[in-house]
Amino acid sequence: MLFNSPGFCVFFIVVTLLYYLLPWSGRWKLLLLSSCYFYMSFVPAYILILLVTIVIDYAMAILIAESSGARRKTYLTISIVSTCAVLGVFKYYNFLAVTSRQVGSLFGIAADIPLAHFILPIGLSFHTFQSLSYVIEVYRGAQKPERHFGIYSLYVMFYPQLVAGPIERPQNLLHQFYEHHAFDAENIIQGLTLMAWGFFQKMVIADRAAQYVTKAYGNWQTCSGLELLLATVLFAVQIYADFAGYSSIAIGAARVMGFRLMTNFNHPYFATSIGEFWRRWHISLSTWFKDYLYIPLGGNRVAVPRRYLNLLITFTVSGLWHGANWTFVIWGFYNGALLVLEGMAAKWWLGKGPLQTQLRRVVTLALILIGWVFFRAETTGQAFGILGRIARSTSLSIGSIQEAILFATGDSSALPAMAALTILTGGMFVLEGMQEREALIFDRRFASSTTWRAAAAVLLVQVVLFFGVLRASSFIYFQF
Repeated sequence: MLFNSPGFCVFFIVVTLLYYLLPWSGRWKLLLLSSCYFYMSFVPAYILILLVTIVIDYAMAILIAESSGARRKTYLTISIVSTCAVLGVFKYYNFLAVTSRQVGSLFGIAADIPLAHFILPIGLSFHTFQSLSYVIEVYRGAQKPERHFGIYSLYVMFYPQLVAGPIERPQNLLHQFYEHHAFDAENIIQGLTLMAWGFFQKMVIADRAAQYVTKAYGNWQTCSGLELLLATVLFAVQIYADFAGYSSIAIGAARVMGFRLMTNFNHPYFATSIGEFWRRWHISLSTWFKDYLYIPLGGNRVAVPRRYLNLLITFTVSGLWHGANWTFVIWGFYNGALLVLEGMAAKWWLGKGPLQTQLRRVVTLALILIGWVFFRAETTGQAFGILGRIARSTSLSIGSIQEAILFATGDSSALPAMAALTILTGGMFVLEGMQEREALIFDRRFASSTTWRAAAAVLLVQVVLFFGVLRASSFIYFQF
């Protein structure tokens, strides 16, 4: 069930109304059943896979808490291996099989490994990491094991963030299922405004940008360098608006019922360094890798060469988490390498004056754009081919600019369509810029005013209905 579908609107309204009509003893049951229904609306049978991982991690966490010595580590290992095995089979089996065939052919070895034909369970990477964080926190002694099986199941399956996050920590979310959330107009308005903003980002910005990106990347060999450059810029807009939009809808839907999920994006395109970008982008995942991979590897507590190696390992694994394709591995390694180079050049990184700050922002964005080419391309050959065409054949002549704009639709409707997308995208970033600077008009008139937030929500819904792509389309991160 897609957030941007009529079915979800009905689902959300019914679940929310029933939630506030029921006592606490019925609320968690309603949310668990609703979350099961929500997940089964994609591929029903795959809820059994989720149930298996829930049972294993629930049991192992209790055994960890009740054990001592080597047994604790054994139970932790069972939990991690079994949970990751499910992810490995469904997400990486074919990738490993194809890679083995390719490596075998280089040495004249016929590695005829059969390919599997199952569909990747939606959101598998997200709820796998959420389950792992729970077990690891119990092992570390930072979280008591949850003995209420229904509540633990709800922690893993809570429908707003089940499919694409934010990847919550047990310390933040578990206790909230025991709290009584009274009907609160402030929560309702805040939540609905966040949801309206998310629908605007997804249906107006992301889905409109996707039309140009899909066309250009699908025909990259015949596109000009400027058309591919514009498509890459629009993909940067698309992936941000798509995923940040999902996060806003998820956080907003939870807020309406009184739950507070963690912030997942903090205006990443205003970052002035690669490190800052990753502290602002997909925060729940970035902090997950920091806490459960980078720091256990030694983090910043080791010698500088080892610290740089830790960065490369962490970001390469992060790339592989995103997808079973060498394009994602290269994308992850590329970002890790940028962080290493940034650390090495910290003393000479353009200074910190106002002009230098803007220059740092431009350089950071340009480097991120190069990485997005690998993220969007289907093969490494396509990624390098697109970058080559951008480098060799990008012209800023009037004729080239006209052709690049007309490419959007192929007729006279291209100019108003591109103008509308540019204005609306610019408006999105202007609002984010106001939040960055904590402008008085934003802080006083909007952030602290229920009336202004309600008016903004109504306006955003109108913009979505007028400019949005009303045909429901999947979110980019659903594939991960």
